[in-house]
Parts: sequence; C-alpha cells; structure tokens
Amino acid sequence: MSTEVTGIEGQLPTGKIVIVASRYNESICDSLVQGSLKTLEEAGYGSDVVSVVRVPGAWELPLVCANALENTDVISAIVLGCVIKGETTHDEHINRSVSDAIMQLGLTTRKPIGFGLLTCNTLDQALQRSGGTVGNKGEEAAEAALELLRLGVKLSG
Repeated sequence: MSTEVTGIEGQLPTGKIVIVASRYNESICDSLVQGSLKTLEEAGYGSDVVSVVRVPGAWELPLVCANALENTDVISAIVLGCVIKGETTHDEHINRSVSDAIMQLGLTTRKPIGFGLLTCNTLDQALQRSGGTVGNKGEEAAEAALELLRLGVKLSG
C-alpha cells in the first residue's frame, strides 16, 4: 500500500510572502489582493511577513516576482492580475508569455508561486472570478501557495 502526501494540512514554514499585483484593472486586482491577504492571515501570515508590491500590468509580474524571490527570506510569492480580451489578440500574447515566465520562475527558484492571473473574455467574467459567483481567484492562489509550502515542509524532512 502506498502513502499519499499532501499539503492540505500541516506545518507552515516561517518566512516572508510577497504578493505581486497589477494595478491595471485596479478594482478587480484589489479584490484579488484582499482575497489573498485574508487567506494568508487566516493561515497565520500577517502584515509583518506579507507585503504587496504593485506593478503597472500583467506583463511586469514575472520580473518583479523574480526580484522578490531572490531574497532568501522570501519563501513564496503570489502573482495577481487581470487581462481582459479586447479587439485584438494582444491578450493572448500577454497571457501566454506571463504564464510561461511564472511557471519557469517557479521551477528555477523552487519556491511556490500562487498563480492568480485572470485571463477573461469579458469584464463580467473577471468580476465573477474576483469575488463574485465563481469565487475569488486571489484566495485560491494563496491557498495553492500555502498547500505547496506545507508540502515542502513534509517532503524536506
């Protein structure tokens, strides 16, 4: 019989968590940030170890996230943003590039990154995912980061 290991519960490590959030689509991103902060606070990570860094838009998320994760006391990051489809394919290029860069950054640093970049077709979809009927993807990104942090504790020792 095999043993299953998850990070759903268990000990969390000490250290700092950085939320990197876009200012573009500000009200939506503000809701995502609030969801992440609430989730982290409930897990015991308060304002003394959580910081929020604002960037102009989604394109800037990977660079600032990389800079944050270079700090040895930062154990995790959460990236939050919102790209809504317009009349061109610009959104597709931004979404793919940012997604790929964040994935690569997580693999390179081996630090958990909660991914909360909304990639929506309409404003209504974004509103529903930032605290509406579909929940708050900021909360979900923070929950994923916390789960990976717990899992890291279990797998390291």
